[in-house]
Amino acid sequence: MSSNPSTGVTTAFLFPGQGGFDGEALRRAKERHPQIGRVFERLDAVTEELYARRISEVLFGERKADLRDLLDNDPWASQVAIYGAGLAAYEILAAQGATPDVLAGHSLGEITALVAAGAFSVEDGVRIVAQRVAVIERQGGVDGRMVALAASAERTRKLLELVDEPLLAVATENHDEQTVVSGPAKILDRVVAIAGQLDVGAIEIDTPFPFHTPALAPAAPEFAAYVRKLDQHPLNRPVYSPILQRYYEPGDVLADLLAEHFTRPVRFAAAVRHLRESGAEVFVEAGGRAALSKLVAKVTDGSEVRSLPTLALTGGRLALDGTLEALREAGLAAPERGGLAELLAPSVPSDVFAAYWSERGHMVLELVRTELDAFRKSAEAERAEPEPAVEAAPETAPAAPSASSASEPRPEEYDRERLFDELRTLYAEALEYPEDVFEDEVQLEAELGVDSVKQVELLSRVSSRYGLPPRESGFRLATYNTMGKITDFVLQQMNDQGAHAPASATG
Repeated sequence: MSSNPSTGVTTAFLFPGQGGFDGEALRRAKERHPQIGRVFERLDAVTEELYARRISEVLFGERKADLRDLLDNDPWASQVAIYGAGLAAYEILAAQGATPDVLAGHSLGEITALVAAGAFSVEDGVRIVAQRVAVIERQGGVDGRMVALAASAERTRKLLELVDEPLLAVATENHDEQTVVSGPAKILDRVVAIAGQLDVGAIEIDTPFPFHTPALAPAAPEFAAYVRKLDQHPLNRPVYSPILQRYYEPGDVLADLLAEHFTRPVRFAAAVRHLRESGAEVFVEAGGRAALSKLVAKVTDGSEVRSLPTLALTGGRLALDGTLEALREAGLAAPERGGLAELLAPSVPSDVFAAYWSERGHMVLELVRTELDAFRKSAEAERAEPEPAVEAAPETAPAAPSASSASEPRPEEYDRERLFDELRTLYAEALEYPEDVFEDEVQLEAELGVDSVKQVELLSRVSSRYGLPPRESGFRLATYNTMGKITDFVLQQMNDQGAHAPASATG
């Protein structure tokens, strides 16, 4: 197999880096795809060894962990989560018969891509990711961050020249209108201020450290020395590097090249164009969120390229389902094994399940029908129960409540479902969206494109409508990024102060 296919590339799998994790999407997919549990069991063995904690417990425990929580509390867990989600998505796709012609990763995603191609074991991949974090922390954590500017790489470099700071760098060239800058936090504040004066938008990247900056040069040798001790294996499929701008070759010392990632930029747009020129027509993002899918769409705008996410929620639905269907329709994945087989026995071979269903399927269906019929009758009986009779009022009955108190429910009577419906209507009307897109877990910015400015405006409107108190100084908008979280926040505020719904909301 050639490590450098100049032609014949049809499908490319992409692995995300910083920000590439969607906890809710991963949890939903885990319920139906056993590959996720198996991948994270292997990761658990290493994280227990390194951190005395199982990454599965962090991600799939009772307390739902999102990326912001991980970054604030467990930087190592955020990086392992991104790596694990990418690898799990790859295993699901492989189990469905989807075979990529080439793999590529974005920053941290290159480690995932190399592991998926067999260069390192799954366990050693965790060790590499963990060591990447450890050597940076030993350098004092490098007080810095990363900011995405709405500008081309050329314009961004000119902007950085105005600041003239050697530790500032263009970290990532995502597409012609987005470039990520990395460097010291205080210096980046100046960059953002200048960008604002030039009407260039700036968004902070969710990452524990600044990557791809000269500031990380002192950490690279220690990292390389560590990775050299791990077993390196031949690649079982081509891997293209947006950092090196070439395919990995059999003679490459991966420890040294991965260490170069600390200071070299990610030229993602150029990598996508190269793969497109090699014939790639389908790009599948194997990992969390849908950031790379959107970047590919930007870079290839106007072409017939298909860009497909996996472990992301789109309109409240798991994107993986639609992607698998699209790959099957294109002949790039095996035909669907069968809904019942996948649901009831995902680990049982198709021929075994078919034989079982042929012999005993009618018994299973009869049992289900019996149980459903009993459940239906029970539900109907509950609905048909008469309301308890109201006792006659005594002759000396207390005075009737005033009209105002009768029309306004007490806080405990204002239930969550009702409040959710009212907030959904308010948001839908303000944004001119259909109400049904506002599901409980839908992410306002990541999935619906509602920016933070608009979210603040809407939350202020909600506060005014329901008479909520001023928000505390520690309030963080990013914590309330779904309709469900906003509903819970408003309900808690109402209950805490005994607030009532306005007449317009109860009508």
